[in-house]
Amino acid sequence: MAVALDDADALAAAARGASVLVHALNPPYTRWQQEVLPLAWQGMSLAQRLGATFMLPGNVYNYGESMPAVLRVDTPQRPSTAKGRIRCELETEMQARAADGLRSVVIRAGDFFGSGSGSWLDLAIVKSLRQGKLIYPGPADVPHAWAYLPNLAQAFTAAAARNDLPAFTRLHFAGHTLTGRQLLAAVQRAAGTLGLAPAKGWRQGSMPWALMRAGALVVPMWRELVDMAYLWRVPHALDCSALAATLGELPATPIDTALRSALLDLGFGAAETATHAQTA
Repeated sequence: MAVALDDADALAAAARGASVLVHALNPPYTRWQQEVLPLAWQGMSLAQRLGATFMLPGNVYNYGESMPAVLRVDTPQRPSTAKGRIRCELETEMQARAADGLRSVVIRAGDFFGSGSGSWLDLAIVKSLRQGKLIYPGPADVPHAWAYLPNLAQAFTAAAARNDLPAFTRLHFAGHTLTGRQLLAAVQRAAGTLGLAPAKGWRQGSMPWALMRAGALVVPMWRELVDMAYLWRVPHALDCSALAATLGELPATPIDTALRSALLDLGFGAAETATHAQTA
């Protein structure tokens, strides 16, 4: 059922009876300044109107370029970009509305992958996989946080089932922390199980950050991506001890299995499987 986002009454009617509202709206980078906070305020107001828990998939933008290598729920938030400041303001409002009865949960995670398209995995890293080439946006030896969406969804489900959490709860989802080298090796293994290993071996490339910086003045999306490029240069991992203590042990899909499923979700392996079947 499609409902206009600016029609509060229609949204409330469509969501009548809901006990949880997951705020998963994510405008394009070029529209964050104009849209992120108004959409969040609207979502929080809707949750309050319904008496529902407001749940937010958080990210690491809040901590900025000076972030430590391990991010805990009590790590000071020192955003260094406009997007980081927007995220901090959003979470501050969630916490402030607890006094007005809003119950809310932030589950912070690294870069999403799995269950479809629209992530760094498909938009950059495996974009040229069928041509035997993988792209990694940062240095090969820097740890980077990733979140396999089916596992993250299980964390959301577990938190949503709890009615004894503090009015404002912040949790960190560890996911997979991998260097670029480790991630690309895992992608290659996963692709190999789908018959996608190139006969002449894998080629590896990088993002053209210098070109993107030069063109940022005329290409708005490049400007926004360059602004967040530090996330690939600064090592970071999420400490999930608070989440584990609160929700208990949750499923954690091994990285090779997760990447194989993610590739299948993106349509990789389908053509190769069909060709094999025709040959047989």
